[in-house]
Amino acid sequence: MPTMAEVARRAGVSVSTVSHVVNRTRFVSPEKAQLINDAIAAMGYQPNELARSLKVASTNSVGLAISAISNPYFTDIICAVEAECARLGLMVFLSDTQEDPDRELQVVRAFHQRRVDGVILAPSGSPERAIAYLADKKLPCVLIDRFADDRFDQIGVENETAMRALIDHVASFGHRRIGYIAGQPGLATTRERVDAFHASLAANGLECLPHYVSPENVDTASATASTHAILSLPAPPTALVTGNNMTTIGAVRAIREKGLSIPRDLSLVGFDDFEWADCFEPRLTLVEQPCTEIGRQAATLLSERIASSHAPPRAVRLKATLQARESCARPVNRRSI
Repeated sequence: MPTMAEVARRAGVSVSTVSHVVNRTRFVSPEKAQLINDAIAAMGYQPNELARSLKVASTNSVGLAISAISNPYFTDIICAVEAECARLGLMVFLSDTQEDPDRELQVVRAFHQRRVDGVILAPSGSPERAIAYLADKKLPCVLIDRFADDRFDQIGVENETAMRALIDHVASFGHRRIGYIAGQPGLATTRERVDAFHASLAANGLECLPHYVSPENVDTASATASTHAILSLPAPPTALVTGNNMTTIGAVRAIREKGLSIPRDLSLVGFDDFEWADCFEPRLTLVEQPCTEIGRQAATLLSERIASSHAPPRAVRLKATLQARESCARPVNRRSI
């Protein structure tokens, strides 16, 4: 690889002048700049980004630590973060923490060791060590989707109002026995949605029966098992609400395994609209989260935090939208399913 000194010799200028053109640190006359750029193009010179980052204390890169990259919800957010970072001139390093606190800490440390300018993190169910590391190292960070620590900028959705919209919708059909299949244990979003489920039932004058609620489901298989258990009760719910797209899939599987029809035998609504939700039969009623806007604003928040580390942390809640389709109907009057 050609060096900066070789470029300088070919262009007939000093090494420092080449450095100023490459790093845009000082004005260089257009004539000299053209000579240098011509030499760079002819020789195929590539700046040493590591050396540059050591000099200017910035790598123009950020780390994006997501808990489940394969989840379509996070895939949409990742695409939005990457697009906005590209617009801002930032490179994104992506890693999957796999909802594992040990892996999460390892990823955050690796990002820091690689001198990223900041981190966007979807916290695990037990993020204390990773968050403590970020705080100790004073590494700019935005927490995404899950509100875990108010020392950092955070962005997510209005879970309370979204859940209220779901329960109001279900209750409007006359349902009084409503069950809930919650998502991943330990997550702030899971706790917020469980609390909002209880509050929304109360606001509609409905009783929340503990055996109608499955508060923790780690994957689709556990959601399927929980749905089977609830639907096997002597007097099961006439409607089910699911806490995320994975529990929706698990619930649909259990409902079909029991030979039931949605919404004739059981109404089903939930969180996290996904691309193929309207390909189900019937089309599913779901809360659509603004994934693109979450990702875009997360990148913007981080860029602003990198530029101004002393500004007060911000908490941004975006509005989710109820996509009412055909999976909810009036309840069937039967004692058991």
